[in-house]
Amino acid sequence: MNLYNIQCPVPEEQQPVNEYTSLKNSWFFCWPTLSNRSYNNKIIITLLFNCLLVSPILLSIFPIAQLPLKFFFSEFITSSLMTGFILIRLYLGWSYVVKRLMSATVFYEESGWYDGQIWVKPSEILLKDRFIGLYEVFPLLNKVKNTLSSLSVIISVPVLLFFYF
Repeated sequence: MNLYNIQCPVPEEQQPVNEYTSLKNSWFFCWPTLSNRSYNNKIIITLLFNCLLVSPILLSIFPIAQLPLKFFFSEFITSSLMTGFILIRLYLGWSYVVKRLMSATVFYEESGWYDGQIWVKPSEILLKDRFIGLYEVFPLLNKVKNTLSSLSVIISVPVLLFFYF
């Protein structure tokens, strides 16, 4: 039995637990919920796809026959930045949901932007939401944060080498 359905005036699609479930079941936002191997494969595939995407543009700027190192460094930097933006989008989506789960109040709109309401969560719903936030969502946020920090460390070497060569 869902506590939200009994006590909550918030529309179903705006309830924090349902927002969490919809993110967890979505194609893009489910990436951090995958195993580490599957998650890393998705990130690597995204990085390689971005490499293919930026290659034609960078070939016109840095001809590979004349400037091969500049081309490869700029391709890695650009594709890593694009992958970083994708990871930031993942992080922002999950951080929005965790803020709504951890909050004692829920802002919602009944029919449009002009009639916003605030609902104070009862203690049992607040406890359940915070449990989900702490033990389900925070590890996902940490996974995305760790990936972003690793990517920023990895990208720093080609940036320095790009200006050296």
